Amino acid sequence: MSAAPTIMLRDDAALRVFDTGKGRLSVVFQHGLGGDAAQVAQNFPDQPSYRRLTVECRAQGGSSAGSKRPFSIAMLADDVLAAADAAGLDRFVAGGISMGAAIALRLAARHPDRVLGLVLVRPAWAFDAAPQNMRPYTEVAELIRRLPLAEARNAFESSATSARFCAEAPDNLASLLGFFQRENADVFAEVMQAIANDGPGVTQAAAARLAIPSLVIGSGIDLVHPLATARELAETIPNAAFVEVTPKAADKDRHFAEIRAAIGGFLDRHFNNQDQS
Repeated sequence: MSAAPTIMLRDDAALRVFDTGKGRLSVVFQHGLGGDAAQVAQNFPDQPSYRRLTVECRAQGGSSAGSKRPFSIAMLADDVLAAADAAGLDRFVAGGISMGAAIALRLAARHPDRVLGLVLVRPAWAFDAAPQNMRPYTEVAELIRRLPLAEARNAFESSATSARFCAEAPDNLASLLGFFQRENADVFAEVMQAIANDGPGVTQAAAARLAIPSLVIGSGIDLVHPLATARELAETIPNAAFVEVTPKAADKDRHFAEIRAAIGGFLDRHFNNQDQS
């Protein structure tokens, strides 16, 4: 990653853009909901042969929210494409984690002339908007927007959702509880509610027409990113490779190492001789 991000202005939002600025293959890779460029760095292989560009989405990382509404996956995808344009990336591999995977899927379906390949890590959406697995995010957002933060957290911790996640997906629960501690919790709750109720805007038929190398990565012990969602995408996208990695809740270091290895192997296998940067 470059030492310092550049700032891209989109309407009145100041978005941080990280660009390694080197490498034979350009990859636009996005973080998950509430994540940032550091999350991407955990998941993406650090190899000099790849030029990676990451935009910290509105009200996430060090980016401001701006005044444009409503927040949507389409809006965030447009921001990412604008950053690719500004960086001079004509064609690139699109990828991301969770929300970032939804952004990548949208870019691949809407801009087939630009996207060379697709990497979907722990996808939370397949083809429908507001999937049931994203309901905990709207629950948290509604509490933050309605109550003082301390009361909102207490209400969530005593909820049936919290009890279920504590028993079945503790890593997801830790992420959800972290949203109550954000400095920009109020505006981020607005983003979270809008995105959780949205979708990539890509039909199953459109995904079945994708004619690019694709990789889908899923894992278990995860109620927000169901393994079934990853499998559905891998089965729909023609010739997509599917990799199941160690759950983050079981072994975090191994989880990230396996994701980086899977992505690196996929990129080298399909784009070894391409120079798109």
